Amino acid sequence: MSITSFAFPTPIRFGPGARKLVAACLRDQGRKRPLIVTDRALGALPVLAEFRTHLDGLDVAVFSGVFGNPTCSQVMAGAQAFKDHAADCVIGFGGGAALDVAKLVGVAATHPGDILEYAWDHPRVRPIERPLPFFVALPTTAGTGSEVGRSSVVSEDDTHLKRVVFNPALLARMVFADPELTLGLPAHVTAATGMDALTHNIESYLSPAYHPLCDGIALEGTRIAAAALLTAVRDGANLAARSDMMMASMMGAIAFQKDLGAVHSCAHALGAVCDLHHGLANALMIDTVLDWNFEAVPQKFEELAHVCKVAGGAPAFVPWLRSLKASVGITGRLADHGVTPAHIPRLVEIATADICHQTNPRVCTAADFQRLFQAAL
Repeated sequence: MSITSFAFPTPIRFGPGARKLVAACLRDQGRKRPLIVTDRALGALPVLAEFRTHLDGLDVAVFSGVFGNPTCSQVMAGAQAFKDHAADCVIGFGGGAALDVAKLVGVAATHPGDILEYAWDHPRVRPIERPLPFFVALPTTAGTGSEVGRSSVVSEDDTHLKRVVFNPALLARMVFADPELTLGLPAHVTAATGMDALTHNIESYLSPAYHPLCDGIALEGTRIAAAALLTAVRDGANLAARSDMMMASMMGAIAFQKDLGAVHSCAHALGAVCDLHHGLANALMIDTVLDWNFEAVPQKFEELAHVCKVAGGAPAFVPWLRSLKASVGITGRLADHGVTPAHIPRLVEIATADICHQTNPRVCTAADFQRLFQAAL
């Protein structure tokens, strides 16, 4: 497979070996002192050391202080590392958490105040008005698609509530989407991140917001992910399946500029209260929520069933999704993953306050979230 170049709107270099093009890109921009922002686990793995061998001639520093769900303090620590290195650019290298932190490191390094003051819902939100450091992104998972997003999700350190900084200035200047970087992902991570990508595409398509461009991308992203996920989980060295999942991940992130739905509101609550991995949380909630959504948009479920080649049409789509989850090893209910009845009041509170369900195909009240969490427990 050769490297494919396209922009949508971020310039993207897609294909095996794309990571080897980063150094030339930075040199062409006159950048010499990159800060790599990555997570704690990746920072100790050979995949990062191998990537650094392709950065000859650059004075490279690494910030590997990202772990779990990304937080404000991680962003501020990364900004300090940027200043300490006198960096002139940022390389985001990792999954969604690392890339979300990497996007904001440049903001925090060049703008005053705490990074959460730039969240869209802050009562006195600060503008991003200064030029940001040159930023490139290399995803090492196929899930969130954060590499092509113009938003970053970070949690408050004390409450664990997720906050969103949204600004087109956060878009990477170049994405190097290299599926070879995902070959070493364990099966359970491939499954959880893959379900995240699938959820993004499905929820974007089901959203009632008007955006035919995103609808087309979401349907095709759903088709690609549905066909490739099981192979990627069972045969992690299958480069074609890995490539398809990386593409589906990016497509989901492009599509959800249209908006998401109640699955994500539930997942955000589960991340805040129970610290569940975001992709796993989506996977644990998606069939329960979609069952509930079915009556609002049955014709859209028919389209989803069609692109996923589900025999039986719309009524068979959610059962097929449950079967897919089991096939990739995502089993059990919320209770099997540490969620208890005592968590539900707080889960309902956070999910109800979350913005994503405002574009769910059915209006979702606190009482509805109560029933959904109980049903999934």
